[in-house]
Amino acid sequence: MAVDLLLGLQWGDEGKGKIVDVLTKDYNIIARFQGGPNAGHTLEFDGIKHVLHTIPSGIFHKDALNIVGNGVVIDPVIFKKELDQLEKFNLDIKNILYISRKAHLILPTHRLLDAASEASKGKAKIGSTLKGIGPTYMDKTGRNGIRVGDLEMKNWKDKYRALANKHVAMIDFYAAEIEYDLEELETEFFAALKVLKSLPFIDSEEFIYQAQKDGKTILAEGAQGSLLDIDFGTYPFVTSSNTTAAGACTGLGVAPNQIGEVYGIFKAYTTRVGSGPFPTELFDEDGETMGRVGNEFGATTGRSRRCGWLDLVALKYAVQVNGVTQLMMMKGDVLSGFKKLKICTAYNYQGNTITHLPYNIEEHNVSPIYTEVNGWQEDLTKMTDASQLPKGLNDYIDFLEKELEVPIKIVSVGPDRTQTIHR
Repeated sequence: MAVDLLLGLQWGDEGKGKIVDVLTKDYNIIARFQGGPNAGHTLEFDGIKHVLHTIPSGIFHKDALNIVGNGVVIDPVIFKKELDQLEKFNLDIKNILYISRKAHLILPTHRLLDAASEASKGKAKIGSTLKGIGPTYMDKTGRNGIRVGDLEMKNWKDKYRALANKHVAMIDFYAAEIEYDLEELETEFFAALKVLKSLPFIDSEEFIYQAQKDGKTILAEGAQGSLLDIDFGTYPFVTSSNTTAAGACTGLGVAPNQIGEVYGIFKAYTTRVGSGPFPTELFDEDGETMGRVGNEFGATTGRSRRCGWLDLVALKYAVQVNGVTQLMMMKGDVLSGFKKLKICTAYNYQGNTITHLPYNIEEHNVSPIYTEVNGWQEDLTKMTDASQLPKGLNDYIDFLEKELEVPIKIVSVGPDRTQTIHR
């Protein structure tokens, strides 16, 4: 069986967690393939709101197996807190959650390094979540990292101490004023490791290969969004991993010719958390309304999200680099009440009109060119069937499908798993 992918097509926060939760009934295995606790996948059902950071979003389905893949970086402390919050659901965690031995561990000193590095940048900060993600991936590519499988080796504590000591020297080098008690942090870290070690460790690439041979259905779940990809995002204001479809191959050990459907998720408008260019960002009442009605606050950081009109230039780019086969539009309900909507269909780039994403989209290089369309006034949140969708929304969807040349199969009209319309 082919492996299907689910990806965010903007700067993250598109609503991936909800859609994985909705789709899980059709899959035997849900596998996270990159990122770490900088992700915040929000699920709502039965009046409960739950945020997952590292654990795959299929965890609430008792018949689904969840895998944390080799491309993920794991903070044992945050992971333990996630598990603690799941206790009330009486899930059989040890039989439905597996961890790849090749996944890298975030150490306490990785988080300290992240904070020291960001503090030293002053106004040039990139808006890091300060979860230690960047330093962990740096150790991974620098061949210094500690992986989950190392916990099964006799010398792993020696390896840990050598790397932690190296980090302390680097923290001192930054000369940033951060206060910390490493002994206290390590006590919490080692306690959390005991919990992590109680879960099954697997050679995930072999496990997934055999599952495919056995005819199991598999959905690969991405974190963050395509415009935060380390190679194809708005560098340097990006994350430290490959958030695009290619990242699923390296983050799970799946061959490119084994990829099936590629589900791309986007909001009906655009948001961004933290620093970085954002051509369609709004600083007026429309932007304020999007943020307020859409409850636009980061699930991980709590920071308010910047809001703007839909950027079709960037969205086309994300569809292209991912090979998206089906689209899912989130938060259409947030745009109810706008008489007119704007869609960025081109850029003025250094005096020229272009329709592709250029190398640099900082505001001194780029300004958006908009197409204006009619909005809709109807409340979408109680609608349950595509036949109920208002003309304005259907026209909006038709316009996007024509431009993107990919069908929009799902329209989300609210945060709950039941507020999902299939087209």
